[in-house]
Amino acid sequence: MTEIVQQRPGPQTATEIEAPLEVFDEHVRPVRRRRDYGALFGVVWIALVALAALLAGVLPLPDPNEVTNSFSAMPSADHLLGTDAIGRDVLSRIVYGARVSMAVAIGATSLSLLIGVTIGMVAGYFRGAADATSSLFVNFMLAFPPLIFLIAVVTALQPGLLTLVVALALVGIPNFARVARANTIAFADREFVTAAKALGARPLRILTRELLVNVMLPILSLALVVMATLVVAEGSLSFLGVGVPPPTPSWGGMLAAGRESLSEEPQLVLVPALFFFLTVFSFNRLGDWARGRVGRESSL
Repeated sequence: MTEIVQQRPGPQTATEIEAPLEVFDEHVRPVRRRRDYGALFGVVWIALVALAALLAGVLPLPDPNEVTNSFSAMPSADHLLGTDAIGRDVLSRIVYGARVSMAVAIGATSLSLLIGVTIGMVAGYFRGAADATSSLFVNFMLAFPPLIFLIAVVTALQPGLLTLVVALALVGIPNFARVARANTIAFADREFVTAAKALGARPLRILTRELLVNVMLPILSLALVVMATLVVAEGSLSFLGVGVPPPTPSWGGMLAAGRESLSEEPQLVLVPALFFFLTVFSFNRLGDWARGRVGRESSL
């Protein structure tokens, strides 16, 4: 028997060589990243709330404490979101109340970030006594119930926005300190830190020039989540009557004032609750998005 061996002919021309590549290119589509519409909504909403709070005095809104004869009025051309139980414009109080929420979110978070990152980086870099002292402070703050601590501080000091910001900043310090310490320990033995030490760099320069940039990536994603937590804490304190004192408008104070007439005028609670929910949701969604980006970049 004659054995027939079939040989696979090789490509003979340049066209035949390039043809499989052309076919391959036709079926390959570029990978597109999915848009995170939740994070996009968060950016737009936070920007609108911050802009409204910043321009509250310029916007054509009545005085938030001005009392009219329209008690618990429904939305109308004169009052777009209606009035509360004593005739004050709800939209105006929502916009001016956003100032309190944004001041707490930005001010308290920035203060706690500054102090917490400093404590965490010093503890993670020097270790030893510095690490033991900071760990004792952080564990003490975490063991103390946050709400009771806030009520005690706000009640002991003069009530006001500044007192509220400082008290909430103290609550946020342990979170930033722990994350900063963990990331400082993770980067302290890397090659670029060793090279900086070999070149004679001082600890302050290593902390600020070499480590801070790497530590701040997860810290910034945490800051967005902390903002949401502090906005909720401020609303809780105002709802309990130990937050910003009246007549300064705040979303938590509006919820507390509207609960007495919840069955008759539910909009007095639903409107500030909606703004509360959307703001906290936006901060949390942005925090989740930032955490995912930091995780992808650190895995490269």
